[in-house]
Order: sequence, then structure tokens, then C-alpha cells
Amino acid sequence: TSDAEYEVGTVLQFGGEAEVTECKIFCDQRLAGVVSTNPAYLMNSHMDVDTTCAVAMTGRVPCKVLGLVEKGDILVASAKPGYAIVNNDAAAGRIIGKALENKETSGNGIIEVVVGKH
Repeated sequence: TSDAEYEVGTVLQFGGEAEVTECKIFCDQRLAGVVSTNPAYLMNSHMDVDTTCAVAMTGRVPCKVLGLVEKGDILVASAKPGYAIVNNDAAAGRIIGKALENKETSGNGIIEVVVGKH
């Protein structure tokens, strides 16, 4: 369950008023995953609750990111709610995944990432 409806690519953490909420802390260890577009498998789809979202814990998904990104960069939660940022020195448990493409602008954007253990 989620405490609100979130856009595809939003970075989520465990916590909030439900099981997951928008991540708001840089490099947060409570990281849950990224809101998915088209999950291959949807766990607990039978749940009868008001608000849910498909959270990608592994696989390839779009992800909201801040700043410049190079293909292969490690992404973690940023301090901007729901966004990821590059941190190539991140510790295990704080890593969203790796960038599959470059982002050459300093502002907000969406790129494809591989979510999972890296």
C-alpha cells in the first residue's frame, strides 16, 4: 500500500502513513524501489485497499533524476522528494540501481535505470 498515488519513476521508501511513501532523504537506507510502468509480476494485486502502486524492486524502469548522469552511474535517493541522484560511492542498501542512459542537463528529468542489487 502507498500513502498517495505516485507518478511513474518516483523513488519510494518504506514508511509514511502506509507501507511506502515518497523518499525525501538523501541516500536513505529505507529505500523501497521505483514506481513502475509495466510490471512483469505484480505481487499482492488482490489487495482491497484505497491506494497502491507497482514498485519495481528489480528490472528496467524509468526513474526521476536530478542533475547530470552518465550511463553506468549509481543512483540513490535525493533530498528532493521522489527523485534519484548520482552517488558512485553509495553503500549497499541505499542503491536504487544503475543508469542505462546519459542525462546531460542539470535539472530534473527521467531516464531508464536498472533497479536491483549492484
